[in-house]
Amino acid sequence: MQQIQAYQNILEERIQKLTLPESPKNLYDPLRYFLTLGGKRTRPSLTMLACSLFGEPGIKAVNAAMAVELFHNFTLIHDDIMDDAPLRRGQQTVHEKWNKDIAILSGDVLFVEAYALLAQHEPAVLAPLLAVFSRTAREVCEGQQMDMDFESLSTVTIDAYIEMIRLKTSVLLGAALEMGAIVAGVDSRDDIQNIYDFGVNIGLAFQMHDDILDVYADPKKFGKQVGGDILSNKKTFMLLKAYELADEETKKALDQQLLEGNEEDKVQKVTAIFDQLGIKEVAEAQKELFYQNALEKMNRINVPEENKKELLGLAKYLMSRDH
Repeated sequence: MQQIQAYQNILEERIQKLTLPESPKNLYDPLRYFLTLGGKRTRPSLTMLACSLFGEPGIKAVNAAMAVELFHNFTLIHDDIMDDAPLRRGQQTVHEKWNKDIAILSGDVLFVEAYALLAQHEPAVLAPLLAVFSRTAREVCEGQQMDMDFESLSTVTIDAYIEMIRLKTSVLLGAALEMGAIVAGVDSRDDIQNIYDFGVNIGLAFQMHDDILDVYADPKKFGKQVGGDILSNKKTFMLLKAYELADEETKKALDQQLLEGNEEDKVQKVTAIFDQLGIKEVAEAQKELFYQNALEKMNRINVPEENKKELLGLAKYLMSRDH
């Protein structure tokens, strides 16, 4: 994992040195605050790792990687507003520390800055990079809209949920890798499709793991409110699977907690129902299926096996993280 750490250090240094105007303070101070909250810089690291996977120095893709990271942070700021989330990475969210209007506008600036960074790439790769980035930005918005639509729907299928997380979360990991391959000059459509599909499947497994952590994580390590999805009645894979497996009596108990549950014990009681139904184990199995699909896609990529070690190591870590 040394290469990954090196890329993360480069990215962190670039983020710290990102030049933002001093004024208006209420536009740029929130960005300075949010970008210094940390984060694993996973997505931009994927861009640089994909470039090196195909034999080029990862630093060659640093501007595309930074664009991915700024776009990701833009989505986080806006998602926190829509979810009314109090914490991000253990600290106040932007809309809590300032207000919602400031958070919306500051997030928009990050989106613009992402395109400005992409524009620094050479003309030979700029058009395909912009095409992938724009397609992915649209898909992420589609996924977020689906997520919000689910809140008012009485029934959501598991297939619909998986499509939502594919769009909202997974396509950005796939695109991050695809952009690294483009910068590296890959001309094999099969290799580009396989590295993209590897990322999408890792993203699906990543989100499945995140759903599990939301219920079962150690609050001291998680950085977000444990049980937040339960408190907000979010239709996650775990909740949908619980309704699918529950008998009528258990469904009524779930309904009662979601509609009338006291916040103090709601998480505890819904988690107990999940435990009774073995939902964590079912979710772990689904996560493993996506992970194995990702490994199959990586196996098809026509590069030396040595080149794959860092990406495979990162994928393995993402499947076992505790925060």
